[in-house]
Amino acid sequence: MEKFFHLKERGTTVRTELVAGFTTFMAMSYILMVNAGMFSELGTVSYNAIYIATALSAIIGTVLMALMANLPLALASGMGLNAYFVYTVCFGLGFTYANALVLVMLDGLIFIVLTLTGLRKKIFEAIPKAVRTAIPAGIGLFIAFLGMQNAGIIVDNGATLVGLTSLNLFSGNVSWASIMPVLVTLASVLAIAIMSQRKIKGSVLFGILGGTAAYYLLGFTIPGFYDGFGAGFSFNPFTAFGDFGREAFGKVFTEGFNFAPFIEENGTGAFIFAILSTALAFCMVDMFDTLGTLYGACARGNLLEKNGDVPRMNQAMMSDAIATAVGAVCGTSTVTTFVESSAGVGEGGRTGLTALSTAFFFFIAMFLAPVAQLIPSCATAAALIYVGVLMMNCVRDIEWTSAEISVPAFLTMAMMPFSYSIAYGIGFGLISFTIISIFTGKAKEVKPATWIIGLLFGLTFFLTH
Repeated sequence: MEKFFHLKERGTTVRTELVAGFTTFMAMSYILMVNAGMFSELGTVSYNAIYIATALSAIIGTVLMALMANLPLALASGMGLNAYFVYTVCFGLGFTYANALVLVMLDGLIFIVLTLTGLRKKIFEAIPKAVRTAIPAGIGLFIAFLGMQNAGIIVDNGATLVGLTSLNLFSGNVSWASIMPVLVTLASVLAIAIMSQRKIKGSVLFGILGGTAAYYLLGFTIPGFYDGFGAGFSFNPFTAFGDFGREAFGKVFTEGFNFAPFIEENGTGAFIFAILSTALAFCMVDMFDTLGTLYGACARGNLLEKNGDVPRMNQAMMSDAIATAVGAVCGTSTVTTFVESSAGVGEGGRTGLTALSTAFFFFIAMFLAPVAQLIPSCATAAALIYVGVLMMNCVRDIEWTSAEISVPAFLTMAMMPFSYSIAYGIGFGLISFTIISIFTGKAKEVKPATWIIGLLFGLTFFLTH
């Protein structure tokens, strides 16, 4: 392992890598349940089938990242992209589940070609320094926002879209059952911070485990908390695997290319427009989610090369591209590098051994589908919030007194959590940078690729929303 992963060279150990891998898995394991639940709404594919499809595609993508790129990053079906798949492509436009998988497959094949030709790296290099510098902080805000939502700290209050949940037990509007998980999350964040400050290794993991223990212990103070607990447990993995084989695996080939019903109902022109706009949305969001996560996570772990580039970027992007194509075959939406990988990086993960261990835990999870739900979201939320804090240190490198730098940087950071998309944050940063450059006499300094990407983002915003 030392020879392959270069552990000493990167200042890490096998134990640290394994703990980091488990931490990453804990932070992103929610995707197994969330993705399965979301796809099951389609009615043509079951929870069990997508649970296995999600786990299997995550394993393959993460192993590829470990062996090809030697980076501590994990992959799975991307949040946001899966919602776009289900609610926009299928429910909104009217494509079938299998039809949508064809578009995901197309996304993966395009990225394989872009990576082989080196164009994907050129696209990354076209991102201005002002935007690149802000990406880690934007991702930090984004994942902290995810964590606060998962914990129930931040809620939709109707009036301002987001607000602090009520903690007033005496108001009569909230209960101890709703407040308890919020307190567990906040206590876990503070515990992680205290342990980290005291240089305790594995602080994020201990925070998750401690939060889990506290959640279930405090459950005894809530009447009915354990009613029916464990009733749905089944340790027979073959049921889920059987559903996967019948309902999801290979549907992209057996049913996906039958677009006749859509064309008959909507016409050829609508079909062409829907295909082009959907493919553009999949490609742009996937590409820049991946690029942003690669840069942000590597910056957090001090893994960037001296010139600021992501190490072995082509290999990392090829892992992502192949995983997307494989995910379509398995029957799930676009597989992308997960921002929650930063949790493992924050725990000390520096090599592909972290990714390999994350893949191992996803493999175990395939056989323990119900058990994976035992880790409460309020515990993993604490890890996301704390890692969000760690990723904010890049803001000191932004020249805030210069509007041509500060405005694109700020929009990049702000739009990631506000639009719920890493890619859209990068898009706003790129477009604002280009416009400011035009009207300040610096249009010649904008790279041609930056113009093209900005235009594509504009089309994405105006045609797919």
